This record gives sequence, C-alpha cells and structure tokens, in this order.
Amino acid sequence: MQHDDSHAPPVGVSFVMPVLNERGYLEHAVQSVLAQALDVPVELILALGPSTDGTTEIANRLAADDERIRLVDNPAAHIPVGLNAAIRAGRYSTVIRVDAHSELSPGYAARAMQTLERTGASNVGGVMHAEGRAPFQKAVARLYNSPVGLGGGAYHGGAHEGEAESAYLGVMRREVLDEVGLFDETIRRGEDWELNLRIRQAGHRVWFDPTLAVTYWPRESWVRLARQFRATGAWRGELVRRFGRRNGIRFFAPPVLVLLTIVAVIIGILQVTGVLSGPASLIASIVYAPLAAYALLVVAVAAAPGGGGIRQRLWTLLVLPTMHLAWGWGFLGGVLRGAGDTVDASRLGTRNTPLP
Repeated sequence: MQHDDSHAPPVGVSFVMPVLNERGYLEHAVQSVLAQALDVPVELILALGPSTDGTTEIANRLAADDERIRLVDNPAAHIPVGLNAAIRAGRYSTVIRVDAHSELSPGYAARAMQTLERTGASNVGGVMHAEGRAPFQKAVARLYNSPVGLGGGAYHGGAHEGEAESAYLGVMRREVLDEVGLFDETIRRGEDWELNLRIRQAGHRVWFDPTLAVTYWPRESWVRLARQFRATGAWRGELVRRFGRRNGIRFFAPPVLVLLTIVAVIIGILQVTGVLSGPASLIASIVYAPLAAYALLVVAVAAAPGGGGIRQRLWTLLVLPTMHLAWGWGFLGGVLRGAGDTVDASRLGTRNTPLP
C-alpha cells in the first residue's frame, strides 16, 4: 500500500525561535541562522514575547530587511507556547529550534539534516557549548560545560554519537511532531525532555551528534542565575510528579544536597544551644561529612586548571553551589506541590550583557 504524501509539508527548513528581552543577543542569533548554507528553502519564525528592552523593534527591523524572517505573537511569553505558535506557522518538513541566547555553528543545519537522514532519527541534537564575556558569565559557562556543574547530560560535552534521552534545541521531522503532538504548553521548563519522551514512546529515535555545536550565552548576574535554576528545578520536580522513574538519577543529587544542608543547620543550632550534646551530638555530626566533601569539591573545581583569572575563580566558589542549591530547592518545591505557575523570571528586565 502506498503512503499518501499529498499532505506532507514541502521540503525545507523552518527555524523557530522564542524571543523575550534579547536586545543584546537577538541580532547575533538571527545572523547565525540566516548564515546557514542550505540548498532547500528556509524561513526563520520569531515568536515575540512582550519585551520591554527594545527587542521587538529589532525583530521588526530584521523582518523588514529579510523576507525569510516571519513574526508571530507570544503574548504569554511562555517558551512552549511560542514554539508551538512558530511551528504551526512553519511551512516546511524540517523544524529546527533555536534560542535567541545562542548562536549556531557554521554548517550546523546541513550537518544535522544529514544526520537525520543517515540515522533515520526523528530528532537530532548536539553539544551546547557555553561561553562568557565577564568573569561571572565565564564562570557560569565553564560550569555549564562541566559534568560537575549540570550533571553530565550528553549535550553538555558528550563525545559519543548515538541514541539519546533528549536533544538540545532539536532538529525535528515535522511529520513526527504532527504525529505525537507539539510541545506541552502546561510545562514551562523541561518541555523538550517531555516532547522527546513522547517521540521515543511512539517508537521514534532521538539522536545525539557531538559534531553539532551551538554557542550558548548564560545569564549575566547572580540573581538571574539563581532565578533560572530555581525555576528549572521546580519544573523538573513537576516532571518527576508526572513521569516518576523515567527521570534520570542525576536529577536527585541537588535536592539531596539541599536536604543535607537543612539538616546540618538544624543540628548545628541544636548543638550550639546545648539541646543536642554528648554521644547523640557526636553521631549527629556525621551529617557534616558529605557537606565538607562537597565544599572541598567546590574549592577543587575553582582551583582546577582552566578556571580563568582570580575573579572568575572566586565567582566559581559562589556560582557552583548557587546552581545546585537553587535547582535543588526548586526541585523539592516542584515535587511536593507542583511547579504551578512558576516561570523563569531571569529574562525579565532590561539588563542583558551585549556580545562583543
């Protein structure tokens, strides 16, 4: 029996990009997309949130200058809502998700499409290579690229090609997206992991290709970083509520660190006030051992070769526990009461570090 391709989208690439308050990054991100050398039709669809820093005006100017750029509205400013609006507006058979805070390496799209065909996969992703300008952002970027910082997901530095649990950003077959449904708009963070779970459950392959590289620019201040990680942790907790053991074991390390810290503080107060003393106090002091080991790990990471100048190393001493504790705190809240209306507020406001 022949397959009916009469309703299949035409061959081509629809790049989709949610955008909110990206004045210092949007133009570079768009240039990296439009510079992709492809021999098929291309469009870039920007899903515009209600930016307050002039980003929308930049987007309108870019769209007026290049007919490949199209704009759709994302008034709720939620990433999966914007992605779905852009995908629905897309015309072509391959959907490539891009981030306004990132830049695609030359040849990224062509290589990804070759990998799609070579492997028969339905979604292909590569390595997220974080970079920074100022010492703080450099410290964050180094930890993003380290398994100690973000728990060793393949796209943070994996070297071996093969089937994967999820894909960073993602180069996806439109027909498979139409089959399994688009992004779940009730999930504000981790929406890519949940979509890839459905893709795999439907019998399709998600593939990691380490030759694909995307430059990512992390948050520019400590407050923004803490907000981002708390929100991301809360939504991972929500995903654990929904999908249980399908979540990897690495996701449970930060909340364990938070719980150990809380227990250690309580025991310390009881010891100082004399409520806990003698053999019981000695036994309870065991809780300090893993925290001391963690503190030594943080110092070792900050002092390790490649840690940059003194300011970057000092920031590392603060950034690494911030990432883990903020994520773990958010995770515990997400598991206990759900993520609710938690949003990543780290993109709100007008202060974004411009690129060189």
